[in-house]
Amino acid sequence: MHARLSYQDALSSYRTRAYLNRISWGTWIITLCSTLFWCFTACQVAQATGAHSVSAIINHILNNAIDTQASSDTALTDVLIRYGAKDNTLILQGQYWRLLTPLFLHANLLHIGLNMLNLVILGTFLERLFGHLRFLFIYLLTGIISIVASFVFAPDVISVGASGAIFGLVGAYSLFVVVHRRALPRGGLLALLWLVFIVGLNLGAGFVIANVDNYAHLGGLLSGCILGWWFTPLYRPTKEQALIDTHRLAHRWPLALLTILGTLLLVILALQLGN
Repeated sequence: MHARLSYQDALSSYRTRAYLNRISWGTWIITLCSTLFWCFTACQVAQATGAHSVSAIINHILNNAIDTQASSDTALTDVLIRYGAKDNTLILQGQYWRLLTPLFLHANLLHIGLNMLNLVILGTFLERLFGHLRFLFIYLLTGIISIVASFVFAPDVISVGASGAIFGLVGAYSLFVVVHRRALPRGGLLALLWLVFIVGLNLGAGFVIANVDNYAHLGGLLSGCILGWWFTPLYRPTKEQALIDTHRLAHRWPLALLTILGTLLLVILALQLGN
């Protein structure tokens, strides 16, 4: 009974908010910033290879939309590193912002297109479910942890992309399903099997497709599961029989603070291992 009430209230709670507050603005801001940033870096890469007119830049972007051509590979790497890609050597030199900026950088049109499509589909739903601040909290922390995982386990890889944070959202949603499994048909088994299939398909693709950072994906997924367990919406009745979300950040701020401190300690440990 509690699981069903919590599940129903979690799905419908956003409808009680003011109109503008119903919009998943966190998802849309991340999507817009990432897309604009990609447009800027894509133009920079095109210009670095000798394309200066609008038509030449567009042609260069389209020619490299799916797979970067050998003639553009060096220029792409240089531009991505210049604007914040994960590069272990530069991070160890003190450029710690590179543990965050890769989330907003993408290699080509296919990369940005797939990531932003996944983010919009999953993010708009989860932001309604978790609320704006909790959604951004989970997205950014799992994204940072995904980059830390890549830093430790793939030190030679120049890494960019939002996929680690998107895997974090998948992990958080998986725990929402687990917590509310009694409210779902067949104990949520079908939903969980579908999530396992999607995760397995994406991780499997990483072993086949070149330049896919599966360590970042796994780091995001595992940290998303942990944060989902701690912060997934969980509605319980008060003495007045009103349902309140006992896992919201306002109620769990000490745990949220400890989570941030734990992430900082994880970063420090990774930097020590890197040295």
